[in-house]
Amino acid sequence: MRQAHQQLTVSSSQGRGLYEFTHELRDWVSSTGIQAGLLTVFVQHTSASLLIQENADPTVQADLERFLARLVPDGDPIFQHRQEGKDDMSAHARTALTQIHLAIPVVGGAPMLGAWQGVFLYEHRYESQSRRVILHLLGE
Repeated sequence: MRQAHQQLTVSSSQGRGLYEFTHELRDWVSSTGIQAGLLTVFVQHTSASLLIQENADPTVQADLERFLARLVPDGDPIFQHRQEGKDDMSAHARTALTQIHLAIPVVGGAPMLGAWQGVFLYEHRYESQSRRVILHLLGE
């Protein structure tokens, strides 16, 4: 059994929204030489998350954002935590409702994503950020 790990930096240059990094992930998996295993993807932040989502139709991303805006409105008076602005606690709640890690099978030296699936960082803050994403591949 072999393992490899890598840290990617994903820039959320436009602030809140989804940022696809499937290509970088595929390239890294291929470079490891590991043909079969399990890839863990982990984001080291509490106001951003990870999603496997459709990458063909951008209206899916817009619909997700509208849904979360309805579910977790910025500046909701129930939130006390606002040290970094009205999107502070809502960003943490959005992260709690989504996920900070993914497990993706690797077969034939590539992540086994479906035809329309992409891997995304979901930035929940308004301001652009530089997010650390850790990749860990265990296999043969």
